[in-house]
Amino acid sequence: MSKKLIILGGNPETAVLVDVAITMGFYTIVIDMESNSPAKRNASKSYDLNVFDVDKIVQVAKEENVDAVLIGVVDVLVKPYKEICEKLGFPCYVTDKAVEAFCSKDGFKKYCHDYDIQDIPGIYLDENSTIEKPHGLEYPLMIKPVDRGGGVGMKICRDDSDYVASVKTAMDFSKKGVVLVERYMDCDDMAAYYTFQNGVAYVSAVSDRITTKKQGDASPVCIGAIFPSKHTNLFIEKMHPKLSHLFEGLGIQNGVLNIQFFVENNEIYAYDPGFRLQGEAPHIPIAHINGFDHREMLINYAFTGIFGNDEVPLKNDPRFKGNIACTIWVLLTDGVITSIEGMDEIKKDGNTVFVLERFALGDTVKQEWLGTERQVYARIYLVGDSIRTINRKIVEFRDLLTIKDANGDSMILEWLEPFDEKDYS
Repeated sequence: MSKKLIILGGNPETAVLVDVAITMGFYTIVIDMESNSPAKRNASKSYDLNVFDVDKIVQVAKEENVDAVLIGVVDVLVKPYKEICEKLGFPCYVTDKAVEAFCSKDGFKKYCHDYDIQDIPGIYLDENSTIEKPHGLEYPLMIKPVDRGGGVGMKICRDDSDYVASVKTAMDFSKKGVVLVERYMDCDDMAAYYTFQNGVAYVSAVSDRITTKKQGDASPVCIGAIFPSKHTNLFIEKMHPKLSHLFEGLGIQNGVLNIQFFVENNEIYAYDPGFRLQGEAPHIPIAHINGFDHREMLINYAFTGIFGNDEVPLKNDPRFKGNIACTIWVLLTDGVITSIEGMDEIKKDGNTVFVLERFALGDTVKQEWLGTERQVYARIYLVGDSIRTINRKIVEFRDLLTIKDANGDSMILEWLEPFDEKDYS
């Protein structure tokens, strides 16, 4: 009989992890509140349960004679994942300090200050705070719940009346009742993705992130990313040593971590960590180019407590062996999807290594999803031998793909523009 694995979370990105586990021969049990969660579609079995009900899930694991538990691609489930594994005596890559540092924006800022890592200037407000613009910060400001991701509850505000309403909205979305008010950063956006193996932190990917500015003051959702970042050298020289010190202090031994940064005048500002697989999935180009798959490594770790093999450090190369990787995010406006054309051709293209589709014909994109990652129709993953190849494919795919609503109007919000070749050559 196949060994049994519980996977926590049900979103489309977690569904890919479920498929990998099935391919590896494991019996998968997905636990998520929504009965029609995408991750449940191919799972061997599923339960409609709140993952925060730790004792109930532990009971299910014992009744099902489960052999391992793993978190999917849902940030808020990192803490219950750790608690479930502890109660069952299963391997878990998350430490108590890592939960504190990486599972909330306020915890991350605290550790940034403790380890001399520059973060975005800002303050916290809780339910007892007076809602007044903080001294020393000028508009525009970014308002966000400390314990939500994917753009949920986030907004740029530009005046006093907007500020008060934005804080109240963000407070409603925060489970902890805490809101972060930060300087709005209008500069380069990048991310670093780490592999931890036996206490050593390896930089596995560094990317530049491009966000849309076409949705007013909603959270700027990503429309694309390119690897390696034009700031790779700056990051490795200036930020990596400080982060390594932080990781050592947190006692991290194994796992994967993504942290986003802003870059302004050669100063790097840290924000938004995620100690789990990412929706942006930098593990996809890593697996294709460098030859190790974080999904398989995490699944095996859940059973054995061993994360990867001796070849991982030898294969790891954040500069991708001279190749260029790119992710195109296809964002949709609200409406009902009545036609999709061109995606089959994109999937068959020789430079396409993977496509994650999150909607299908007949699905509705709700207006309240705009400004969050829920408006993402697909992520298209490309790899090429040069920036010129990537830029050519960006244009080709733009001309191929059409998605229309019931009125025959295009639902694609904005397409990624070709990159400046001198920055990535």
